[in-house]
Amino acid sequence: MALTQEQRTSEVQRWGDMVWRLALARTASVPDAEDVFQEVFLRYFHHEDRFESDEHRKAWLLRCTINRCKSVAASPWRRRTVPLETAEEVGVEDDYREVYAAVLSLPAKYRAVIHLHYFEGLSVAEIAAALQSTEGTVKSQLSRGRALLRDMLEEVEL
Repeated sequence: MALTQEQRTSEVQRWGDMVWRLALARTASVPDAEDVFQEVFLRYFHHEDRFESDEHRKAWLLRCTINRCKSVAASPWRRRTVPLETAEEVGVEDDYREVYAAVLSLPAKYRAVIHLHYFEGLSVAEIAAALQSTEGTVKSQLSRGRALLRDMLEEVEL
């Protein structure tokens, strides 16, 4: 059963922030994040009636977003160009802008787990499933990412 335009708009409003923030965290580029966002929702609307629950839908959206970000990063176009701008802190509350900017400056493997854990509220097991990794790897990346963030934020305050 196909969704109406109003239902699709409602779905984008419901899940859009999560997809956008993850795409921005993974790509560190507003234009790339916009492309990923659009592609994810195009794919989502083709699969809209295949989800068993909201948890299944959320996991699918996260996995699809991560896969699209990987595709963007691996594209020949991206490897031959230099971005004109850095990521903006779009959709981030003023209280967290400095922290989010520090998160965006982390290496991609740490940026992803930190974002999923702290900004999306996923558990280690959920992150491991979304990234197709082991829980031990996710725990290590969280620990190392936190240490890097702590160092960055201590330097800013000095």
